[in-house]
Amino acid sequence: MKHIAAATLGLCLMVGFTAPAQAQDMVSYQSELAYDDVTFGLESAITDRGLVVDHVSHVGDMLERTRGDIGSDVVLFDKADVYSFCSAKLSRQVMEANPMNIAFCPYDIFVAQRPSEDKVTIGFRSFPAGEMQIIQELLDSIVQEAIEE
Repeated sequence: MKHIAAATLGLCLMVGFTAPAQAQDMVSYQSELAYDDVTFGLESAITDRGLVVDHVSHVGDMLERTRGDIGSDVVLFDKADVYSFCSAKLSRQVMEANPMNIAFCPYDIFVAQRPSEDKVTIGFRSFPAGEMQIIQELLDSIVQEAIEE
């Protein structure tokens, strides 16, 4: 297992992005690509799989627009968006295994850039072990494709 992790890290570094940062509930990568290049790559990686972006939540814009209304002077992001989409085939597969997997649909990938940081972070929530790992693998492949240079 140690060899697989080392090989994965080496491969990640060779293709121009960092190894995933993984908290208990999130997988994320950092890219040196420009924000607009990352979002373009993300949209392309989603649509190239025959999937459709259902919605883009402009979280960064909302937080900035409401910052003064709640009495904050903290700028959290220069830009931050969340892309929502679904896969009919994979969603059916995981929901036939357990109909309560509906709680995970649609699937979201976020892209964010913090003030005065050159790197862009892209990632998604982790999924539980079992049948939902097929969705985690899908999202991970989309994210990695989005930040390929």
